[in-house]
Amino acid sequence: MDASAEAVRDVLIDCDPGIDDSVAIFFALSCPRIRIHAITTVSGNLPAPVCAQNALKILALSGQPQAATIPVSQGRPTPLVRPYPKDPFSHGADGLGELGIPPSPREEDGRYPADVIVETADAVLARSGDTRKLTILCLGPLTNLALAVMKDPSLPSKVSRVICIAGSYGFHTTGTVRSTGDNPVSEWNVYVDPEAANIVFGAGFELYACGLDVCTRPDVEFGQDHLRRIEDAARAGNPGARFLLGVIGWGRSQKFDTWCTTIDSIAVAVALDDRVCRFADARVVVETTSTLSLGQTIVDRREKFAWTHLPVIKAACDIDAKRFLDLLVEAICTA
Repeated sequence: MDASAEAVRDVLIDCDPGIDDSVAIFFALSCPRIRIHAITTVSGNLPAPVCAQNALKILALSGQPQAATIPVSQGRPTPLVRPYPKDPFSHGADGLGELGIPPSPREEDGRYPADVIVETADAVLARSGDTRKLTILCLGPLTNLALAVMKDPSLPSKVSRVICIAGSYGFHTTGTVRSTGDNPVSEWNVYVDPEAANIVFGAGFELYACGLDVCTRPDVEFGQDHLRRIEDAARAGNPGARFLLGVIGWGRSQKFDTWCTTIDSIAVAVALDDRVCRFADARVVVETTSTLSLGQTIVDRREKFAWTHLPVIKAACDIDAKRFLDLLVEAICTA
């Protein structure tokens, strides 16, 4: 196997598009070193059926050759054990910034996301002869992956990494200042289905969590050079750049800065380049009972008396914002 083949990442994207999920899909499609095997959708930013249609719209809009064959599977309409909440941030009536993106002529894959996840992990492992495994990018609530683990408890041994946009771990004040859940201390993806997050965190995956500490930090903002590059590519007809420019405008209309369009793309960047984020081990449990702090990712940092039974994950504690944004803009604008 040559070096370029070894550099390819076999990826499944579990998502809830949504503005930032859609930018992340464009990002992944634009990277020659990423091979997307499937997209599964979960109820998060919008209900899973809408998210599935939006994923198909983005694949069609991209015009990328691989996009025409990527299966898209629709998940259940609710979290594991609780009602589906409404996202406090508006992604527009269509979930895509009301940019008038036409429907896709393609139909959804009829399989259930948990089946798609397990079958894809098995297929990648069988084809590679255990030399390469699937990377799962979880950009929404963790419902689908929790169900996949219930279906196949050995799944963590068949997966290279899970890189998720999830939680807040106390490394930066943005973790609370820019809290996205529907209470003062939670992040949206974990808040929607905290029971699923607890299952996934404790399942034994090599799990990398990118939380609000890094994803919404003030320096994760497009600079003028980035914006000019995106505008030039959009004028030249690049569909990813046109979409990104459109949703930046939508976010600003909602009085949000550009970070609201890039959150989920950080998971794609981490899959491509280990230098984008720095990670630290964190002993974590998710709050599932309190109405005040539902979905809070509680980190036990005690020097003495720590709860050693809690699962240990790798939580992002720092981000090279320039490296991330350069990688994102370069990929989308040159696709």
